[in-house]
Amino acid sequence: MISGSRCWSQTIQRGMGSVTLSGREVYSFEGMRPSLYHLLADTAARTPDAIAVVDNWGRKTSFAELLSHVDNLAGLLVSEAKVAPGSRVGLLMHADLEFVVALFAISKAGATCVPVPTKYREPEVVSLMQAADLTALVAGEEFERWVPSLPLRPSEIVFARGVEDGYGFAEAEGFSSLCEPAGGLDDAAIMMFTSGTTSRAKGVVLTNGNVIHAAMVYQRLMGTTPADSCLIPIPIYHVTGLIALLIQFVYVGATTYLHRLFDARRVLACVRDRKITYLHGSPTSFAELLPLRGEFPELPSVRCMLSGSSYEPVGTMRHFHQWMPTATFQVVYGMTETASPALLFPLDSPTSVFAGATGKPVPGVDARIVDERGHEVPWGETGELLLRGACVTAGYFRHDNGEIEPDGWLHTGDVAYANEEGMVWVVDRLKDMINRGGEKVWCSALEEVLCEVPGVSESCVAGIPDELYGEVPVAAIVRDPGSDITGPQISEALASRIAHFKIPVHYVFVDKIPQTRGDKPDRGAVRDAVLATLNRES
Repeated sequence: MISGSRCWSQTIQRGMGSVTLSGREVYSFEGMRPSLYHLLADTAARTPDAIAVVDNWGRKTSFAELLSHVDNLAGLLVSEAKVAPGSRVGLLMHADLEFVVALFAISKAGATCVPVPTKYREPEVVSLMQAADLTALVAGEEFERWVPSLPLRPSEIVFARGVEDGYGFAEAEGFSSLCEPAGGLDDAAIMMFTSGTTSRAKGVVLTNGNVIHAAMVYQRLMGTTPADSCLIPIPIYHVTGLIALLIQFVYVGATTYLHRLFDARRVLACVRDRKITYLHGSPTSFAELLPLRGEFPELPSVRCMLSGSSYEPVGTMRHFHQWMPTATFQVVYGMTETASPALLFPLDSPTSVFAGATGKPVPGVDARIVDERGHEVPWGETGELLLRGACVTAGYFRHDNGEIEPDGWLHTGDVAYANEEGMVWVVDRLKDMINRGGEKVWCSALEEVLCEVPGVSESCVAGIPDELYGEVPVAAIVRDPGSDITGPQISEALASRIAHFKIPVHYVFVDKIPQTRGDKPDRGAVRDAVLATLNRES
């Protein structure tokens, strides 16, 4: 077992010790505040005039103003929508100021916030709301046309109106006295549904303790201060935007900029003009920034970059190091089930001897790597990564298929190996490993080599059925601008670098790697594209 408490300095872990959360003894922060609302209230008392949020429309809101908005909306939710401690309240809104207000108002009421992806279509939203058994909903007015389909009464829905021209919850003014802070560390704060079809998605229940531990760990490991500023141009309803950025920055008392949609040029302009210091995104979002380096040659304000959600090629990280040499580029690994942080690379990855590693367990998280029988494997050997700790969920909403063992170990479904220093390499999803006639092909490792081939910008590997070998690797390729590299040329370049059985047998060339709704590479879409190409050629 690798204990996160042994991987980091005692200075970083000051004030941490044995704490009981959700009936389990865990290693966490002593004296944690009882809810997300209390984090905001503390910050507003400490620095009331500091800017908390600058949203998509350029509205600047101080922490004192944010707290006032939250208090009023919480009162309205309790008195009008009958929200009570333990209620599950959906949040169907774009990344605006009103989203932030609603999140913390739901927390003040002692209820559970259930973010609903705005990418979803009406039938998907209805299905998710039914699966979550919502008692109320806070939504943007653009979704009001869906009311007849929603499994809630109109009185149980609160809309944000006119956000482009003013403040969307003006009707809540004067309601602040109607709600006292409720909820504690063991109460559910957020419930997020895993990606996939709604019928198969699982509701991950995260307590206040889970989320607050995660926010505090990020602050300690990244050294975040009130002088920092971050930008959320990625979906705010995922753990990265919601916990790793928004809640952490509210806890710290730093400014968060919100963009409704990801636009690479707008992101870089904001970084330049607003002197953003802290960037956290997916490999896909970082890949979209690189081609614009010539337009934004110097971004000296950036001090750190974090990449998560899927594998980040070392070559890409090195390009960012050349672009912003004074900033660190670090990898973070987490899941919805871990409230975001589980493993974090402790150094600047592109300049480290461990470049390509995923990271070490964060304080408060333990890791094990086990074989099919559940026995820990020796250092350097692969197995399934298991996690437990203060930020790891205790369970799913009305679902138990054994993903979490009785003693708290979460089966991640990811394949990994580790060294004696506690450094972990996550190499693939168990389900994504390609078995070519008994030989294992790890998709992320193959993608790393593919991206080292001159002319290849991005890649995504998948497996397709094969009569002789069972399955074989194929790849989707994004070419570098101006490149006309072909499949045979790529295979020829790989021949001297990797074993023959790892070389993709077919390639498709795309403008952009397909993504799942969880913003991860869509290997299924790559497989289907290759099979469709082969069918046309046969």
